[in-house]
Amino acid sequence: MSNNIDNKCRPPQTKFSFGATSAIMTILGLIAGLDTLAHPKLSIIGGILVIAIADNISDSMGIHIYQESECIARREVWLSTATNFLTRLLVSLSFIILIIALPMRLAVISAMVWGLVLLALMSYAVAKNTDRHPFRAIFEHMSIAIVIITASHFIGRFVIEKLKSI
Repeated sequence: MSNNIDNKCRPPQTKFSFGATSAIMTILGLIAGLDTLAHPKLSIIGGILVIAIADNISDSMGIHIYQESECIARREVWLSTATNFLTRLLVSLSFIILIIALPMRLAVISAMVWGLVLLALMSYAVAKNTDRHPFRAIFEHMSIAIVIITASHFIGRFVIEKLKSI
């Protein structure tokens, strides 16, 4: 992201899009991978909290250092860092509310729907601002999310099955 980037490619939601996308994809994968544990609510809430703090800080610092290396204005760097952190934190907390408030099966389904709706809305907004076909962008991003969810589900089941005797 150098200073030479066309402003059309840096609409206001750019500050939120990385953090929200990262949180959504990571949390959907986590939920899909851990929902078959003996105590899935505790495992998923604990996992989301780790993502909301540790992974969030590491991603925010990655963005921070990357933007510093691109010689982006100091104020812009800190704004991007803070916006990424807060966006990921709020998205993560929205999933925790679903997991706490609903029975487990319904919570998993609701979390999947919630994550995919958020992703579709972001994909639509970004596509409209960059003159891309919105439904093509939504399809592309949803396909990637579904691959992540499916792979995480099967990896989680495999690991649980293989390690449950330990």
